[in-house]
Amino acid sequence: MALAGCIGGDGDDDDGDELIDPEDYDYDREEPDDEEAARESTIEYTQELERDEDFDPIHSNDAYSVQVSNLVFDGLYEWDDGLGLEPKVATDMPDVERDGTRYLYEINEGIEFHNGEELTASDVAHSFMAFQEEDSVNLAQYEMVDSAEVIDDYQVQVDLAYPYGPWELQTMAISVVPESERESESDREEFNTNPVGSGPFVFSDFEFNEYVTLERNEDYWDEPQPYLQEITFVDNVDAASRIGEIRAGDTDAIADVPNDDWSELEDDDGIRVHISESPSYMHLTFNCRDDAPTSDPDVRRGICHTFSMTDFVESRLSNVAQPLSAPIPPITNEQWDFPLDDWQEEYYPGYDPDQAEELLNGAVDDDWSPTIVAPGDHRGDLAERIVTRLNEIGYDGAQAETLDFGTLLDRTVYNEEPSPDDFQAYLLGWTGGPDPDAYLYNLYHESQTGINQAHFYEGSDSFHDDIAEARELADQEERYALYEGVMVEILEELPSLPAYSFHNTMASRDYVKDLHAHPMVQQNPRVVSEYGNVWTDN
Repeated sequence: MALAGCIGGDGDDDDGDELIDPEDYDYDREEPDDEEAARESTIEYTQELERDEDFDPIHSNDAYSVQVSNLVFDGLYEWDDGLGLEPKVATDMPDVERDGTRYLYEINEGIEFHNGEELTASDVAHSFMAFQEEDSVNLAQYEMVDSAEVIDDYQVQVDLAYPYGPWELQTMAISVVPESERESESDREEFNTNPVGSGPFVFSDFEFNEYVTLERNEDYWDEPQPYLQEITFVDNVDAASRIGEIRAGDTDAIADVPNDDWSELEDDDGIRVHISESPSYMHLTFNCRDDAPTSDPDVRRGICHTFSMTDFVESRLSNVAQPLSAPIPPITNEQWDFPLDDWQEEYYPGYDPDQAEELLNGAVDDDWSPTIVAPGDHRGDLAERIVTRLNEIGYDGAQAETLDFGTLLDRTVYNEEPSPDDFQAYLLGWTGGPDPDAYLYNLYHESQTGINQAHFYEGSDSFHDDIAEARELADQEERYALYEGVMVEILEELPSLPAYSFHNTMASRDYVKDLHAHPMVQQNPRVVSEYGNVWTDN
């Protein structure tokens, strides 16, 4: 695991702990002695809810909704135990023609949706085109699709408007939805909270912002067949309460183990903890509109010099996160090999309160009172840390404001005309994958203002053009050169500061067997796959 090195202390008394290596928490496959008994298993999975309750894969745009829909729908391709794709509905990898702009997919015969209808090439074509036709919030990931045409019942041809670098790494792994269930707008509204897929589980019961229950698809077409008979996703936003429930045995598994409870759970004989490095990207992003003081890069640099990100991670999140030094996480960089360590040493702003005072003096008023908004979790803790450091160098009016997820998005990302009073900076996260485009286009390209980001950063003359051009190239070396310049500019000008990559963590009672944490948070809990099939022994 690649770890960002120390970038200087920030005056904390806590020396920090050694960062945990997720590789230490791999488990061997656990097979039940009695498969019939295992097939009676049910589990309750308790998580902190940050979802929009959109279970239609065309429109779902948050990790927790996708966690549910991934068990209801099958992908044309699916993730292996890391960040590689393997065929699922598709029989094999696609045939590629026309200089990387035409992809021919053959799909398995005999797959049935939960309504009994056969999954055909028409459904696959519909799933590719629906993002554009329905103006999905996920359109940026699929806007390069020019057409999807049915060749016959089990073959579909997808033409791209241009070669798209991430296509075979990530983008073609669409969830296949049944066209017949989504013919009208009212059908789609119903489908969003009562989805019909072809996956290993069937949507059973749902209470808004409380729970979702899925039942095993007894006629599932693929192997392995799931052991679990039922899984219920339960909302519990209070971390302490989730920990109390798992320790008392009132729930079977929980998501998002707080850092402070990690060691205690790890030492509990009745509990197992699970961790995986992830492609998550937490970021401190500034309001760069012309009327905001943080439109001045020196102000942004000044704020970033008031504290040490590494010290924050090591003292507050050492069990569950790793600090970042670039706008992509280390697990993504494993396929790209950007010089992250060199960038950290050359560009990343370490703790330097004298430099912070020098940069801020005269650039902002003495009574400057910036607001940093964040969710009420570890990101809220970071906001408090930054505000404390700003207070220490004389900006007593600085304040951190923690908001629920929806309100935070409305204040920042979806706010088309924010004033400086709305926020000077915000803390959010993004989960991408094996390609830098997932981060750089969605979070930094100007077309995504009001959709996925709210920094309003104009950038250099080539900044946005380079991001757009890089996604339209198939050659990785050419894309590398463009992304290198973009990321160096982000580190130099700091429209946002890369913060840390938050590992995927879970805890389960010891009777829950064969549960593994996947790098993609949307895949957790991965209850049935080629490398794991969850069951209970109780």
